[in-house]
Amino acid sequence: MNTLDVMAQADAFVFGILAILLISRKNKWGFVCGLFGQPGFLVTTIVHKQWGIFALSIAYTISWAYGFYQWFLKKEDSPLS
Repeated sequence: MNTLDVMAQADAFVFGILAILLISRKNKWGFVCGLFGQPGFLVTTIVHKQWGIFALSIAYTISWAYGFYQWFLKKEDSPLS
């Protein structure tokens, strides 16, 4: 196992677990942690040529990004609109 792979797996592990814990506590920062963990998943799947898991990681990245958008960027609808 090379250094990049070890770092990528550590990233995926730490931020993945932190994201799940925060989301389960209804904390919006879990989406940020989820996004920070995705590079680790993507790098590891590329290094090991796990293309099905790579595709799943892309779907997870989109899901984390959607949650980030909903919690941090989306404007609240005005009750008068």
